[in-house]
Amino acid sequence: MIRTVSRVAGMGLEAVWAFKLRSIFVVLGVAFGIASLTLIITAVDGANRMAVDMVDMFGPDAALVFGGNFQKRAVGMRTLTLSREDAARIQDSLPGAYQVLPMRAKYGQTVRAGNRTYHDVVIVGTTEGYSKAWNWPLSEGRDLSAEDERIGAKVALLGETPSRELFGGESPVGRVLYISGIPFQVVGKLSYRGVTSGGGGDVDNRIIIPLSTLVQRYNMDRKYFRALRVKFVEPDYMPAHTENLRSLLRHLHHLAPEEDDDFSIVTADEILKFLAFFKGGLTVFLGVTAGIAVLVGGFVLANLFSISVSERAEEIGLKKAMGARNSAIMLQFLVEACALTMLGGVLGLFLGLGLGQFLSRLDILTIQFSWKAFFMALAGSQAVGLVFGLKPARQAASLDPIQALRGEG
Repeated sequence: MIRTVSRVAGMGLEAVWAFKLRSIFVVLGVAFGIASLTLIITAVDGANRMAVDMVDMFGPDAALVFGGNFQKRAVGMRTLTLSREDAARIQDSLPGAYQVLPMRAKYGQTVRAGNRTYHDVVIVGTTEGYSKAWNWPLSEGRDLSAEDERIGAKVALLGETPSRELFGGESPVGRVLYISGIPFQVVGKLSYRGVTSGGGGDVDNRIIIPLSTLVQRYNMDRKYFRALRVKFVEPDYMPAHTENLRSLLRHLHHLAPEEDDDFSIVTADEILKFLAFFKGGLTVFLGVTAGIAVLVGGFVLANLFSISVSERAEEIGLKKAMGARNSAIMLQFLVEACALTMLGGVLGLFLGLGLGQFLSRLDILTIQFSWKAFFMALAGSQAVGLVFGLKPARQAASLDPIQALRGEG
């Protein structure tokens, strides 16, 4: 029995090689479908990984408040609605809050150190304890201090990207860099984070300086700032903390009950909700695309194999006349179908991974390879071979040997 099966399988593989043009079309048809399937698996895994990274970066015990209402932003609506008084009252009066960090930023700035220049860096102005507030360890040096903020010191923390661009592999601590022509001494370096921000930018591409220094050097409004990060002692009660924060800010901003918030609060839960929505939409879109592509590949296989049955009618009739059973004929065609779809699955896997890497480099998708993608690609290709190869295999097995020898498939 085993010998018979191996002989039939060998004949099936020989037929795959013999009918090269048919094999190429089947392999390509299946490959495109499996490539789509691979892309959806790696994209969903990447979205899950991105969610974990972003929540870890953001912190489950923190809220980030922005000026202006993101959901109901009207033309001309103010975005600088958070004041130093808000920060002080939150720090003193909000139950559970133990750190309040105001922030403003200048984007697209040029920095220089020695004969090296780096463009398009983000300059963030803030108060003491930036590293602690963002759960972002320093790789060397120290954090900004209350004294730096009080005197408007020209000191800076460097993210990994500007540190690498300006100082290469050398330590930046103690060195001097120029931000828009103004000298700053580097007092610390943030550790490499390696995740992208919500807008697709490099989160490591930033320089942190005292808020008082930023508003003074760039002639900004000293009373208001753009964002406020609040950390709480018990993250399990974040919904209650968030509601208390919203109520306090509405009270401080003298908003009537019927008025909308003039600020927006973001927490780790909000980020997860957004990513879940994004992942769901991505899954539906790519799932439909992958399903259609797999079906197209399956129909290509079924049609080409049906034509092949007619073309190979004499061969089938001769085998039957020599005593080949229907099951052996059927097995041979299924072996051919599964061998071709296996090749298509492997090719589709690499096509999908290549396309995923290309889209990842363009910051369109985040791709995370897993062995799940490999095994599902192979399983999917074999399912296509068995399901769509079954009808032509039965058609070949049911041929009458006399008519088949006459070439009447």
